[in-house]
Amino acid sequence: MTASLKSTDPIQQPTAWHRLRTHWEGGEEKVRQGLPHSQLSPAWQILLLGDGSPTRHLQLLTTEPTEVDVIDMSPVGIDRDSAPDAIELVPGPRLRRQVWLKTASGQRLAYAASWWEASHVDEYLQNRSLPIWASLARLRTELYRDVQGLYYGESKALELAFGQEGPFWGRHYLFWHQGKPLTLIYEVFSPYLTQYLGPMQGVIKQ
Repeated sequence: MTASLKSTDPIQQPTAWHRLRTHWEGGEEKVRQGLPHSQLSPAWQILLLGDGSPTRHLQLLTTEPTEVDVIDMSPVGIDRDSAPDAIELVPGPRLRRQVWLKTASGQRLAYAASWWEASHVDEYLQNRSLPIWASLARLRTELYRDVQGLYYGESKALELAFGQEGPFWGRHYLFWHQGKPLTLIYEVFSPYLTQYLGPMQGVIKQ
């Protein structure tokens, strides 16, 4: 059972991105093996560890189209931007994009930050209001989603944005295209999804 909070909008034009303050992290080995079901339920593992499109998964779960609110498009140059180490694989100078993934009726389901080579972002995100997967699918871009890290942690900004208490589960992955890294994506999912996926079973005692 997750607690709901009265939703108030966070800053609309953030100057930083919402990285979780982690209680626990897992790398590629944990991604490959999966987690004990006492730590994270099978349904949540399919969402977090699978290599399918999260926007498609969210649409199937909620029966509503998944929409995108773009809240930030910021040049970050060659700065690492406090991103996961895989940021080094994305050529610079880079552009950081932040979005909310939400239902057509307005319920926020996930947060995502992504980093792109600035000179190519317009090539792949021709309509920046579309989910990344929808944009790339329109271009018939062949992709490999390489999930590399898992996170379980807190974020006050995400509590306010989701209207849900943490902790939250998140992940990061690389999109590969023609053998080269295209973008790095960091996603955090709202506990609101327990309505569809059941309990997260993600309480980790310190």
